[in-house]
Amino acid sequence: MAKVYYTSARVVDFDYHMSLPAKLEELLQQIGLNSFIEAGDYVAVKMHLGSQGAFRTVRPVFIRKIVEAVRAAGGQPFITDTVRIPGLEYLDVANANGLNHLSVGAPVILADGIFGKDVVNVPAGELLGEIGVASAVYEAQAMVVVSHCKGHIGAGYGGAIKNLGMGGIGAKNKDGKPERGRMHFAQGTHLEWEQGSCDLCGKCVSTCPHQAINFDDGQLFLDRERCVKCARCARVCSSGALVAPISEEVFQRSLAESAKAVISTFKSGKILYINFVLDVQPECDCMPLADVPVVQDQGILASKDMVAVEMATLDMIGKAHYLPDSKGEENRTKEGHIFTKITGKDPYQHVRAAAGLGLGETGYELVEVKRKSGNWENPYEQQHACDRIPLKEKGHGWSR
Repeated sequence: MAKVYYTSARVVDFDYHMSLPAKLEELLQQIGLNSFIEAGDYVAVKMHLGSQGAFRTVRPVFIRKIVEAVRAAGGQPFITDTVRIPGLEYLDVANANGLNHLSVGAPVILADGIFGKDVVNVPAGELLGEIGVASAVYEAQAMVVVSHCKGHIGAGYGGAIKNLGMGGIGAKNKDGKPERGRMHFAQGTHLEWEQGSCDLCGKCVSTCPHQAINFDDGQLFLDRERCVKCARCARVCSSGALVAPISEEVFQRSLAESAKAVISTFKSGKILYINFVLDVQPECDCMPLADVPVVQDQGILASKDMVAVEMATLDMIGKAHYLPDSKGEENRTKEGHIFTKITGKDPYQHVRAAAGLGLGETGYELVEVKRKSGNWENPYEQQHACDRIPLKEKGHGWSR
């Protein structure tokens, strides 16, 4: 069985060695990051940069630890994602969420360029044929896939497979036609509007990040040149008037095919998967909001095997305690996995599909990292030891 390294979010002692950032350092050491990276490798640290309002991304302190470990192994890291909203606006969002060169110690770039068209077509599979992999991911020699694990309205669950299968693909092809959106929509189709069901609430207009939808005199107008087929409008449509024409099964299988296409651009053994099970959201970080986490923080999992780390993550979230006043607690009486209860989708479906494509094993062995090894000294205490002056009694109080 594949090994999945795990460290808990719990801290049971007042000691830096027990903190989650320190345990992440140890996890990266034990998993052997050096074996993924050769001197001089450009290393893509692939993550989701969040959205305006979606602030519960992986915190910069953890990204910096990964960057430092990559540099120590001889690699040259860069933080990256693909265009989800217009490129320059997305970089502004990343900066607002604390993800920038100064905070994480590496450049933050858009893998498919600021216009989302910088892609390289590679074979994808039976459903997708070819798919446009973002050029900076395609050209990188190694990759660390950093996934904030949460629910997803289309896939049931968003982790490493979704991070690559959607986030590793360009927004559009060089002709300006939707590329990533081909997974949300059946080939050659477009958004469907059922006018009789529409209550003209306007949520789809305000949610669309590309200003592709508007209403005029009770009629919906879709600008197909602007639309990237992300289906966010259909997700927020409470009346069911907007429909993305694709089945759940086809979408889930497409997601696995697309992830395989991205992985195929790397040599074997050059990708590490790190799943953060913190601030677990009911919905993707693409949405313009962040809700109360649905379960208690669990910790960090990492593996060389994408399928194994996804299985371990889903199993762990499925056993976790629901948090009060969350969508987890609201739906606790329903049947199935917590993400099934919230989204109505089977979160394991695309993971099993990925296993069927040979992307990893569904069985796994958890290897727990309990603390950072070695002796740790507070550098501040070292630096200022000579400045210490004993406390002495002075009048009614104490002073130096």
